[in-house]
Amino acid sequence: MHVETFTVGVLQTNCYVVNCTETNEAIIIDPGLDFDAEAQPIFNYIDKEMLKIKFIVNTHGHSDHIRGDSLMQKEYAVPICIHEFDASFLKCLEKPDDALTDVLLKDGDIIKFGNICLKVMHTPGHTMGSICLIGDKNMFSGDTLFAGSVGRTDFAESSPKDMSITLKKLALLPDDLLVYPGHDEVTLMGQEKHTNPFLVDL
Repeated sequence: MHVETFTVGVLQTNCYVVNCTETNEAIIIDPGLDFDAEAQPIFNYIDKEMLKIKFIVNTHGHSDHIRGDSLMQKEYAVPICIHEFDASFLKCLEKPDDALTDVLLKDGDIIKFGNICLKVMHTPGHTMGSICLIGDKNMFSGDTLFAGSVGRTDFAESSPKDMSITLKKLALLPDDLLVYPGHDEVTLMGQEKHTNPFLVDL
């Protein structure tokens, strides 16, 4: 697996292009573009590496993570994947007339591209339909878990109670799991268990 990071938008969202190095099949995670021009470096990279995009995957439905979905779908003609509880957020998108049907994810679903399988873990708290994508050695945590912090729970669609339950689930994950968050730097699950104030006292 190879992960390429593009930081996009005013809120500095991490958009990830993740590919299977054996087959070149790939997914785009959270293309939260504020301007169409931000997509060009992503397009250039995908073209240069000759990647075959299979899915656009949203870790949740906030606009700073889904705003570029339509542009990416127009370019690559692939489905948009989002948890069923956050599907309503996609209604704001201006999608192509011939857009493929959205894939509504549930806990335990598998996103497969090439020889890579990422398991969907439903992690409500930041939104009702927040997810983490978990591989053998990597996790894409969206706005559920950051280095040293967690996602906000003061939105209308948030729940501090759900976030508490979610964090207890995350605390059971392996220490050597590399965490790619929706914002800021990459971290390790073990480091977060020992230093993240939201996880230390669980």
